[in-house]
Amino acid sequence: MPMIPALILILVAVAYRILMGLAIISGTTWLSNFAPLAAIALCGAVYFPPKLKFTVPLLALFLSDVVLNVYYGAPLFVPLMVCRYFALGLVGWIGLVIANRPSWTTLLSASLAGSTLFYLITNAFSWLSDPGYAKNFAGLIQALTVGLPAYGATPTWMFFRNSVVSDLFFTGLFVLCMNLVRSSERARAASALPHTA
Repeated sequence: MPMIPALILILVAVAYRILMGLAIISGTTWLSNFAPLAAIALCGAVYFPPKLKFTVPLLALFLSDVVLNVYYGAPLFVPLMVCRYFALGLVGWIGLVIANRPSWTTLLSASLAGSTLFYLITNAFSWLSDPGYAKNFAGLIQALTVGLPAYGATPTWMFFRNSVVSDLFFTGLFVLCMNLVRSSERARAASALPHTA
């Protein structure tokens, strides 16, 4: 993947995440966590050249975090950010594991596994680090299902549902685009071959 398409993908992912962040402020909570970043991390690890495999998704996450945190008046660095980067890196690692056998089945299964892993890691971290959660099994279940009352407009199970749907959707879209590009390249290469009588 050349550098220009990678930069375009970063800009599109950043713009999309920012627009979704602003839409949620306006009351569109059903869009919470519907984002392409995990799909980019997974598919990037499969399809991108080595220098871009982790750079593209992590840079997109970082740039959108900066813009959204400034907009919300949140600190530019909080420990949960490190947890999110770690979890996104693990989703990319899943992509590296399946890179030699990319197919619809392996990529969509990996997408589902990545969504679940990201959700469990980030919500378990919130449970451990946020004083609003009781540090017992009931507190963990609260972190994984409804979250804290202060964020009651969007329960955590809704974040998970939306991330599963968006990860599957954007992974499918990414694979479809890659297959179309490869088919087009093969067709161009075949038409460029000299024809023999």
